[in-house]
Amino acid sequence: MQRSCLKSWKSRSHPIVAAAFCALAVMSATAAFGQAQREPAAAPKSSRVAATGEAARPRPADIDRNGVLILVKSVMLALDQANKTGNYSVLRDLGSPSFQVNTAARLAEIFAWQRQQRLDLAGLVVLDPQLTLLPQIEPGGKLHLAGFFPSTPMQVNFELLYEPVNREWRVFAISVSLSAGGPKAPDSPTAEPPQVSQEPPRAPTVAVLPVNPKAGK
Repeated sequence: MQRSCLKSWKSRSHPIVAAAFCALAVMSATAAFGQAQREPAAAPKSSRVAATGEAARPRPADIDRNGVLILVKSVMLALDQANKTGNYSVLRDLGSPSFQVNTAARLAEIFAWQRQQRLDLAGLVVLDPQLTLLPQIEPGGKLHLAGFFPSTPMQVNFELLYEPVNREWRVFAISVSLSAGGPKAPDSPTAEPPQVSQEPPRAPTVAVLPVNPKAGK
């Protein structure tokens, strides 16, 4: 079974920038479990349906604010360094095995537009991301979150999916886009330049002269 770019991951980029992209991995199919025991005959059908519905719903992730900052910023900075060096090997190695299905060359193709625009994401390290989708665990066990960095003049939007690997969250999918930033502060009023006399003042001199040349005659 293959997974493509999440259907809900739609570009929120500014029309001029056209900056939506996804780096997604291919997942291999897993074998179905054999059922060791038969279900109890007395279990009502409605109960089974309700249990299935609960399992299919996302649930809040048990992760604090610091954990979110580490996960989001580490991926964004790794992406920034990959864009600046043209080497996506480290970004690939930080991903889950499913993400690593993408070769470094393939990742370079996906993020080529950022290199062409010389986009600098280093400033995100001093900004705190604002979440539009709180961290949640999807039915398949992946950590899903989304938000934006309040950067200016362009705002950086992101959506990230992580996969558990050896009790560690590893990036499974990345989506980043740009949009117009928040309102700018009004320009400070400029003071008018002082009025300058047409005739500049006389330089100091040791000569003793009357201010009015006609005086003393």
